[in-house]
Amino acid sequence: MTAAVAVVVPAHNEQLLLPRALNALEVARRHPALTGVRIVTVVAADSCRDRTAALARAAGVEAVEVSGRNPGAARAAGVAHALTVLGTRPADIWIATTDADSAVPPDWLARQVGHAAEGWEAVVGTVRVESWPPHAAALAARFEELYEASRPETGLPWEHPHVHGANLGVAAAAYLRVGGFPSLTVGEDRELVAALERGAHRILRTADCTVVTSARLRARAKGGFGDFLTGLALPETARAESAG
Repeated sequence: MTAAVAVVVPAHNEQLLLPRALNALEVARRHPALTGVRIVTVVAADSCRDRTAALARAAGVEAVEVSGRNPGAARAAGVAHALTVLGTRPADIWIATTDADSAVPPDWLARQVGHAAEGWEAVVGTVRVESWPPHAAALAARFEELYEASRPETGLPWEHPHVHGANLGVAAAAYLRVGGFPSLTVGEDRELVAALERGAHRILRTADCTVVTSARLRARAKGGFGDFLTGLALPETARAESAG
């Protein structure tokens, strides 16, 4: 049984978008299915020069300040801080991570805890991009085509291939067993899931609780989701050159 949840949000200079992310997490925290579950939210403010950490504390959540511009290290620091604050044995803790430019749905945490009760040791979710830049209809269509390519047409559950730190959950015991988030500047979420797969942990890939994320084309993490969107926005010739 999950007695506690550690929610971790890495952030680099996110004072503009962080409040929406925290508001969405607060709504998710208050879901009636989570009555009796202790929830600690930690913002890992990585090399911030703005009010990211101050805004987190003003919102009533934990803030841990790190340096290095390393999302993997920031997520790991946030998890470590949350586990320390909770002080509960790992077997009773669920870890959920999202991003500062994203907004989780109201049942996000409740669904993850429910999946944990079913015996899943990790939940890998999907994202939906909102607020595309003006005149980006073609880009949005291209993203939708690529992202949804493997979805079954018959309405069967979609065991999708995607991994997003913006929509990821893992049992703390499994997380610690595989060494947690690696200190990578990009791909720490994919590497964690790969480590869980190598360890034969039970992983649920589901689209039943999609997180909304931004269409930011100026990526905060080189090689991350923002760069993927930017690549889609390039003309075909430029895309081919950058890939080569």
